[in-house]
Amino acid sequence: NAQKAERTTRMEDYLEVIYELIQQKGYATTVDISDYLNVSSPSVTKMLQRLNEGGHVNYEKYRGITLTDSGTSIAKNIHDRHSILAEFLVMIGVDQEIANRDAEGIEHHLHPETLKKLEEFVRTAKGQK
Repeated sequence: NAQKAERTTRMEDYLEVIYELIQQKGYATTVDISDYLNVSSPSVTKMLQRLNEGGHVNYEKYRGITLTDSGTSIAKNIHDRHSILAEFLVMIGVDQEIANRDAEGIEHHLHPETLKKLEEFVRTAKGQK
């Protein structure tokens, strides 16, 4: 079901952004998320309600947003995938900004096995430098 996959990808994007904002500033707001993802505030609110129902975030209107353990673990996983991919792309000569942008799109679509191999490759290559 393509719509379900799209929904999951979108949710992962939100969780990753919330995670990164919390890492950077210690908190995340709907305005931050809206700016970061370039989506409307009502869209952010709707997604936060879905993530809240799914048990991935604690969200109370006007109270701020925190990740639950499951939300943190998903976000960290995506964040790590993104980092490995971006690092690999930079290693093969892709500009850092483009590497980040490309990783953003690819990170959701890689098979876990592919990712594992990429991670091993990046580690090995770094060890040889």
